[in-house]
Amino acid sequence: MRSYSRRDAIKTLTGAVAATGSAAGLVGPALAQGARPQRFTSRELVDNGHQFFGTVSRGLASVVEEATRRWGQPNAYILGQEASGAFVAGLRFGEGVMYTRNAGDQRLYWQGPSIGFDAGADGARTMMLVYNLPSRNAIYRRFGGLDGSAYLIGGFGFTALTADDVVVVPIRAGLGARLGVNLGYLKFTENSTWNPF
Repeated sequence: MRSYSRRDAIKTLTGAVAATGSAAGLVGPALAQGARPQRFTSRELVDNGHQFFGTVSRGLASVVEEATRRWGQPNAYILGQEASGAFVAGLRFGEGVMYTRNAGDQRLYWQGPSIGFDAGADGARTMMLVYNLPSRNAIYRRFGGLDGSAYLIGGFGFTALTADDVVVVPIRAGLGARLGVNLGYLKFTENSTWNPF
């Protein structure tokens, strides 16, 4: 009997969304890890997002513009896939690559619990805009926030998570059914783990 890894589980839940496009490039060489990443323009983010999300990317430009209006230009972004489920308490697991202009790219993983009036399950392709990141390794911590979802079959939306001055804005395009509001956090790690805490 074959045991399933976290990667197998995420790929199974996001397979239908993954067929719509693919991210360009893989993890590049480690550059100036201690350097503060430089900012990306809205146009660059929209172009990379359209390539990543494919045909489900209608509305991406307006979401990126709204995030830019609220928080300015991000100095990093993450492209990846995730799976989540909840019935009052929930869990979310994901993996992807964080891109920076001058500090190198790196593969990372995220996981986290949530609690609230929330029920459903979904698999999503995710673009996360990262604001005020002081260095590449500063992403490895917990980012907390409030999230709300209301969709049947599919959805596209964003929320904001914070830790100190760093803001992470996940933009998700996924399949599933979800209804509710929850409070939770995402913890970013260098290695895959099933432990959401």
